[in-house]
Amino acid sequence: LCWNEAPLPAVFPPVRLEINDSEGHPSSSLQTLKGTSKWATSLENLLEDPEGVKRFREFLKKEFSEENVLFWLACEEFKKTQGKKQMQEKAKEIYMTFLSSKASSQVNVEGQSRLNDTILETPHPLMFQKLQDQIFNLMKYDSYSRFLKSDIFLNHKKSEEQEENSPEAQTAAKRASRIYNT
Repeated sequence: LCWNEAPLPAVFPPVRLEINDSEGHPSSSLQTLKGTSKWATSLENLLEDPEGVKRFREFLKKEFSEENVLFWLACEEFKKTQGKKQMQEKAKEIYMTFLSSKASSQVNVEGQSRLNDTILETPHPLMFQKLQDQIFNLMKYDSYSRFLKSDIFLNHKKSEEQEENSPEAQTAAKRASRIYNT
């Protein structure tokens, strides 16, 4: 057996090129999507876009379940809270607004009864995480799919498409094309 008859070992892993944007963040096709196209890829993308949150809230309000997204947003904000006193105040506010049996916008989650004054006195950034995850999953597997079929979403998508296809948008695109292709 000659040395050149043996198969070569796969020593070299496949090369993966990563293209970064001007700020050094990895570029991806998802980053080029915007508006309704990006919202339709995941609930996470929808919740990252203020306009998406606004439209989703509008939809949930019609379904009498806006408290779910409001609770999720309050928990996200709570995680960023600095200082024990501020955390105590926000934790109590979240509890009284969304979790207490007398809450004005009560969410339906398991385990809310385990939250008590002791826990509220010693808050930590992730204290609502399990409850927030329950609400996220409820929205993801229930409300979100209906939202993508709703008039609110479809009308917004239609207006986006009309805007993109408008003569003004096409003229701007042609100008940009001439600038970059010269």
